[in-house]
Amino acid sequence: MKKDIEIPEVKNVYVAVVQEEHIDYKTQDWNAYIINDSDETLETVLIVSKGYNATKMTPVMRHTLATLPARSYAKIEYLQEKVVALNNEFKVTFFKGNQLFDKTYLFRKNTINENALQTVPLMQLRGVLVK
Repeated sequence: MKKDIEIPEVKNVYVAVVQEEHIDYKTQDWNAYIINDSDETLETVLIVSKGYNATKMTPVMRHTLATLPARSYAKIEYLQEKVVALNNEFKVTFFKGNQLFDKTYLFRKNTINENALQTVPLMQLRGVLVK
């Protein structure tokens, strides 16, 4: 039964949006990353992302990582400037050992900006982090 399924709290796994220089185009781009700041490998990582507001919605994007090693990170996707102005939602599901974990990370509209930059764990870059 659904009520019998226990999904534990996600700890030490984050989503960050980092501003990085695009080498070829010499532009400052926003890129979303998943960060595993735990001591265990994440397996079968599924990420579903979308941007939305009251009148607009981006197509849903789906991403898969077979594994994300302990104390590492991986790029999820590039975010266009128009998408940064929307609410950006990342639903992350993964296995740690034999246990299923699930969490939704939400960047509210216009919170991805240069004034909100902070140091992102493991990456030693500045970005906007949702825990």
